[in-house]
Amino acid sequence: MLETTALPGKATLARPLDTRYHVETPEGIDLPLRPAGLMVRALAFAIDLGLRGVILGLLFIMLAFLGKLGAGLSSILLFVVSWWYMVLFEVLNQGRSPGKHWMGLRVVHDDGTPIGWSASLLRNLLRFVDMLPFGYFLGAISCLQHPSFKRLGDLAAGTLVIYREQPLTRPQLPDVPPRRAAFALTLTEQRAVLGFAERQGELSEARANELASILAQPLQISKPQARAELNGIARGLLGPT
Repeated sequence: MLETTALPGKATLARPLDTRYHVETPEGIDLPLRPAGLMVRALAFAIDLGLRGVILGLLFIMLAFLGKLGAGLSSILLFVVSWWYMVLFEVLNQGRSPGKHWMGLRVVHDDGTPIGWSASLLRNLLRFVDMLPFGYFLGAISCLQHPSFKRLGDLAAGTLVIYREQPLTRPQLPDVPPRRAAFALTLTEQRAVLGFAERQGELSEARANELASILAQPLQISKPQARAELNGIARGLLGPT
């Protein structure tokens, strides 16, 4: 696997670490991005292709009742949907077409900034090159060969398809009255208590009780009430939320 480090305005060099793509912002902040591979991008494109087919099918059915006028409008709509569907969604929806949104992807510039009109137009107009000589042959070869999985349109436009970073949510603690420990806890002990309180819902009843008993002894807590006591201490450590 490869890691690519990018500096503003400079070429990138590949190093054999992982598939993270690192961008250094003008403020000196290291921004890690995770490029999307060929398979997940193909699935996103298939979703968009199917959605476009449904949209065009419904519009053609409605326009069929207008005779020659409907035929003319159908040609215009075919052009608009085929060439502007991706561009409008990418620019107006934070780099996400419906297919990319469904698969958790988005398109950005190489420096991590949101994609603009010119870059989106260029990468989508060059799809016909990626589709040569059939299917997505050249595009697939380019994705497989490039360390950041770029197709030819991405190379020309200076864009990158990445996974959207999902916001982390802290697990909810049991709703119990907060309490203080019998003595001041070290940072390690505080982390152990909070970790137990947050993860106990993922454990079986027997395993949760076992871990509570292990923590109870050094914290001078009675074992029969270990879980309730630990949850109260964790609530006290976390404070008002």
